[in-house]
Amino acid sequence: MDALDDKFYRAKIVQRNDFASDLWMIRIDPGGPFSFKPGQYATLGVQTPEKRSERAYSIVSSPLESEIEFFFELVPQGELTPKLYALKPGDEVLMRKSSKGLFTLDQKSGRTNHFLVSTVTGVAPFVSYVRTLYRAWKEGTFKGEHKLFLLNGASRSWEFGYTDELCKFAAEVPWFKYVPTVSRPWDDEKWTGEMGRVDDVMRKYSDLWGLDGTNSVAYLCGHPDMIENGKSILKRIGFTKQHLKEEIYWIPAKEAASS
Repeated sequence: MDALDDKFYRAKIVQRNDFASDLWMIRIDPGGPFSFKPGQYATLGVQTPEKRSERAYSIVSSPLESEIEFFFELVPQGELTPKLYALKPGDEVLMRKSSKGLFTLDQKSGRTNHFLVSTVTGVAPFVSYVRTLYRAWKEGTFKGEHKLFLLNGASRSWEFGYTDELCKFAAEVPWFKYVPTVSRPWDDEKWTGEMGRVDDVMRKYSDLWGLDGTNSVAYLCGHPDMIENGKSILKRIGFTKQHLKEEIYWIPAKEAASS
C-alpha cells in the first residue's frame, strides 16, 4: 500500500447532500495539501479487493475553501459512481494528490465576457469560477473586469443542485448573470422559469446578452450531445476554436434522451 499512499490521499468525506435520488454532492478533507485552479478536476478512486476504480471529476469548490467539493450523477451500471454513492460522512475515498485540466477561465485573451453553458453536473467548474471571483469581489481584489453569463440546463429543477446559491450571487453582483432552464416542464409543474434544452435557448440568451464570436469566450460543459449542438450554434455566431472551450461528461446512452 506504500505505492498507493505516494500517489493518493485517503480523503475523508465530511459532508454529503442529496439533491435527487441520483444526484448528490460531497465535501472532503483531502488530508494533505491540494492545489488547483477553478475549472480543474481531481481524480477520485475506490479500492476493492479486486481492483481500484478511478475517474476524474470537476471540482465545485473554490481553491480558497479548505474542503474539496464534488457534484455526482449516479450511473447505475457504472464502475465507480455506485461505489461513491454508497459512501457517507466519515468514510474515506482515494484522491490523487495533483489536479489536472485546462478548462479554466480565460484571463489572457483580453476578452472579458464569458458565456458558460452546462447540463446538470456540468455546472461544477462554473460554480468554482463564481465562488472564487465572488470571494475576490468581497475582498476588493476583483473589480468586475470579467463578466460571467451562465446557462444551466437540466430535465427538472431539482437536478440543478446549485441554483439557489447561483441565484443569490446573480442578485448581489453586477458581473454575473444566471439562467436555469428545464427541458421537461411537464414533470415539474411548479417550475415557472425558462423552459427548453439549454442548446435550444442558447441563441436567445447570446443575443439578449450581446455575446458573440467577436467579444466573448464560450465554455461548454456536460452532456456530449449538448456540446456538439452548442458548438454548431456558437460557430454560426462567429465563435472559433480559439475562443471556445469544452469539457465533456459522458453518460449512458439510455439517459441521453431525458437529459
